[in-house]
Amino acid sequence: MPKRSSKSADLNELAFGIVAQVTQEAQAQPQKNPAAVALGRLGGKKGGPARAARLTAARRKAIAKKAAITRWSKDG
Repeated sequence: MPKRSSKSADLNELAFGIVAQVTQEAQAQPQKNPAAVALGRLGGKKGGPARAARLTAARRKAIAKKAAITRWSKDG
């Protein structure tokens, strides 16, 4: 069952949402800047291996243990 928002929406926004659902018009997504995407990807490709090289075996084990506990906990 979908959760309902406790906030009351503006009447115009509600009407727009209903019309969009009925007509099934997809809203246009803003285009990303290709240069920014490339720069972010470059930083991401460098960051992971650099962090892994910096961590000790004991710290990696502690991070993995915490992740496993969180993954398998009933609350998470």
